[in-house]
Amino acid sequence: MSEERKRQLGETDAPVEDELKQSFDRTTGEGAERLHRTLRTVLVTGVFGGFEVGLGIMAYLAVLHATGDHLLAGLAFSVGLVALMLAHSELFTENFLMPVAAVVAKQGSVAQLAKLWGGTLLANLAGGWVFMWIVMQAFPQWSATVSTSAHHFVDAPFSLQVVALAVLGGSTITLMSRMQQGTENDVARIVATVIGGFLLAGLQLFHSILDSLLIFAAIHSGADIGYGQWLGWFGYTTLFNVLGGIVLVTLLRLVRTKELLEQSRAQAPADPDAPRT
Repeated sequence: MSEERKRQLGETDAPVEDELKQSFDRTTGEGAERLHRTLRTVLVTGVFGGFEVGLGIMAYLAVLHATGDHLLAGLAFSVGLVALMLAHSELFTENFLMPVAAVVAKQGSVAQLAKLWGGTLLANLAGGWVFMWIVMQAFPQWSATVSTSAHHFVDAPFSLQVVALAVLGGSTITLMSRMQQGTENDVARIVATVIGGFLLAGLQLFHSILDSLLIFAAIHSGADIGYGQWLGWFGYTTLFNVLGGIVLVTLLRLVRTKELLEQSRAQAPADPDAPRT
């Protein structure tokens, strides 16, 4: 179908389907809003994001300790991602679609993206570290469970399987963000969030923030794991999370909305760092 025919059939004059145009506007608009946040706001929302993911880890450990079933525990973990969405907090790996799309659309800059990624990542880890200390003081009986879970990640030898698990971890949560942006229905967004949480935690995909909090909990409980082991695991997991989210989801989405991106870039202000009004 030609671009002209698409315009004639749709309610808007965009060269793509109306639903795609609406989703594109929500995605780039939300991404631009995140990019233009102050560093203080980035850090505060990131700390709260760490708390809320920690809430999901707490639910995950409670179910895993009681049942030994990772799939059931994965469903429980989704509580944390639902809380994250409803509280409008920030998770580092949620920023592979919307802010990147906004940068490509010239609604923000690479420097702003670096501030958002770096600030959110550090704040997630700091908030999660504190929250998991509290959790392990409250539930010391979970020590064996959390130690086993943490060793699953830090003891995994670097291999193609590990790379694939980390790539899937990044692409899964980015696709979850994409599904959330694809609808304005809150129930549908919650369903998409539960699906994402179930896949991430239930299948034990390698996820830089989620699994770091499990490892922090194990360290707090006295497990034979050190921060050096965590850092070695964290480095390559973060890299492949980013690649999975950007290459498997974001890049393909940008190709699908190429015409809309070109329009946005043509209309963009000369200085993308300028405060939005």
